Amino acid sequence: MSIRTPATQQASLTKISEGLFQRARLVIPDGVNRATVDRDPFPDYAGWGRGAYLYDVDGNRYLDLNNNFTTLIHGHAFEPVVEAARRMLKDGTCFSNPTLHEINLAELLCERIPAVEQVRFVNTGTEAVMFAIKAARAATSRPAVAKLEGAYHGAYDWAEVGQTGTPADWGMPEAPAAVPNYTGQPRSVTDDVVLLRFNDAEGARRRISDNHDRLACILIDPVPSRAGLLVPDQGFLAAIVETARQYGILVIADEVLNLRQSYHGASARFGLSPDLICMGKIIGGGFPIGAIGGTRAAMSVFNGRGGRPLLPQAGTFSANPISMVAGHASMTAMTREQFDRLERLGDHLRARLQELISKYEAPFSVTGSSSLFRLHPKIEAPREYRDAYLTKSEANAMRQLGRFFKQHGIILPFAAAASLSTAMGDTEIELVLETFEHALACEELSL
Repeated sequence: MSIRTPATQQASLTKISEGLFQRARLVIPDGVNRATVDRDPFPDYAGWGRGAYLYDVDGNRYLDLNNNFTTLIHGHAFEPVVEAARRMLKDGTCFSNPTLHEINLAELLCERIPAVEQVRFVNTGTEAVMFAIKAARAATSRPAVAKLEGAYHGAYDWAEVGQTGTPADWGMPEAPAAVPNYTGQPRSVTDDVVLLRFNDAEGARRRISDNHDRLACILIDPVPSRAGLLVPDQGFLAAIVETARQYGILVIADEVLNLRQSYHGASARFGLSPDLICMGKIIGGGFPIGAIGGTRAAMSVFNGRGGRPLLPQAGTFSANPISMVAGHASMTAMTREQFDRLERLGDHLRARLQELISKYEAPFSVTGSSSLFRLHPKIEAPREYRDAYLTKSEANAMRQLGRFFKQHGIILPFAAAASLSTAMGDTEIELVLETFEHALACEELSL
């Protein structure tokens, strides 16, 4: 396969991808299997990946800032993961029996994450959130869930409510509306979801107190990505935990994406003390995985002690040995030094992006922390979902910026977190900065 450099890339060099998309639309509704796949106007079909770069079936090379939605913390085809999976494949792909490999990965997570004393493995982040919510219900005998407006937590009904609100339906600031995520979502679901606004400590206290007798849990992404990749204000998370403890409500930290915030995860970084933590993405080394971890008391609902537990949890592929060995290899390689290095790269990149914004007096801002960043077409950096919501003109500006980055050989996620990987270095950071500066200086773009 011949590889084209960014300087030669043009929209016309996607003929194979365009043809594959036409084939896919005949047999797959909407042509893709994930609503999050970017189509502008059709997806670029992946051919292969190495390190920080993705190569599509048409031979174009891209610096990958998506990393399968922040999963690939080591980039593509990380050799220790490849070798661990290769060895496991020779021994078998799945068993009805448990394996040593699930113990190894569970021990690693329990050693690193302060709030995790025990772990149960599932297959996806969605499953992790679903079982965490069920665990809270089993422990409290209450049905309702409180969550942050605009935050994404996968595809479980109660976790989806309120993630796509718009100015037309999101309700008053003091009482955000439980907006359904899809047509036909049962009213019985939305009635059992209480929305909180990020960084509104007093509002959160009031909403939790007003609904405390029916709340099983409060579901929190410490740095909600889809809602704007927002960093919590001092005292916001503590206010939620304090109020939850007052009423016996369990706190669930969704770190499926944000476990990459530090060696000890996001909760430890931002001072959150959850009862349960949902994990996924980086802990699987690029293979499907999810995990529910927490204190022994919170995790006891899964323990049947020879009988039926308060919450049965199974799954044909839960603790799949391929995911276990790949995840262990990936996480073992993510040493404190690697986390620190990624954070330094992220700090440098965010600071330089902000310098360019100031230099060109551009209507942009930057959010994020550690190895994550997000550009917003707004002068003021958002503090909550309603600030981060894109108007039609703002969404168009981000589409133009994404296309410009793509033409210069970079995948920039649309309205989502961009992520760094250990395969990146100063060369890749400079490429992102040079491309952003060219975009700001380009008179043909209406940014």
